Amino acid sequence: MGRVTARRRVIRIRDGAVSARPDTLVMEEPLEIRLNGKPLAITMRTPGDDFALAAGFLVSEGVLGSADELANIVYCAGATEDGSNTYNVVDVRLAPGVPVPDITLERNVYTTSSCGLCGKASLDAVRTTTRWEIADALPVRIEPELLAALPDRLRASQRVFDRTGGLHAAALFTPDGELIDVREDVGRHNAVDKLVGRALQQGRLPLSDAILLVSGRASFELAQKAVMAGIPVLAAVSAPSSLAVDLAAETGLTLVGFLRGSSMNVYAGDHRIALHAEAGRG
Repeated sequence: MGRVTARRRVIRIRDGAVSARPDTLVMEEPLEIRLNGKPLAITMRTPGDDFALAAGFLVSEGVLGSADELANIVYCAGATEDGSNTYNVVDVRLAPGVPVPDITLERNVYTTSSCGLCGKASLDAVRTTTRWEIADALPVRIEPELLAALPDRLRASQRVFDRTGGLHAAALFTPDGELIDVREDVGRHNAVDKLVGRALQQGRLPLSDAILLVSGRASFELAQKAVMAGIPVLAAVSAPSSLAVDLAAETGLTLVGFLRGSSMNVYAGDHRIALHAEAGRG
């Protein structure tokens, strides 16, 4: 739709020299997700892959688990007073017989681009039961050197980041380090939803043989999205939260943080990492 980036005038100051120039910025617009015609959630996102984002969001909520449970996704016409289509509202229709969750005012949350489902009232509210056990998934042991190479491969695939410097990214890799898919968005949780939604649409769930790499930190929500999609390994270039580590330990998710250069921290699920030296005690 040509709405991924925008141009804005900026005053540039470099070594005391002042100049005016246009700058390329990442677009951020709201997306309302409706379920069978009823409003469910609003997220701030970078336009593009909106149908995949909505589908992935519903996977993380436990509503969808396979492509045959999804009837269709459409943009809603008449989203403004004059009846024009803003392409900022999508309606997800479930296949006949698929249970529709109770949509209440408490669940009708506002999702920001930075923190995800901030409106959920308690930790218990986000501990959605997953359809797939990941504790025994991906029995192969991954070499740390392979993990260390993934951030550069992700960075090389970030087309919009090169133009704006303002996007998060998420990517799926095989256990051999082959790139499966990569998505960008102003919100890292949206980038993950776009990945998972595309996998659902293509009939590839659960992603039991995939490594998920995210730019930035690994929050509880991102760990939950990995678990809900059946992904056994989550790696992040920055720190995880305490709840992300707790969830990983409870579910058998391998969680790697501070993946930078040749160094990394394994917070949970080290049985999937090929450790060639005895871990120090302290």
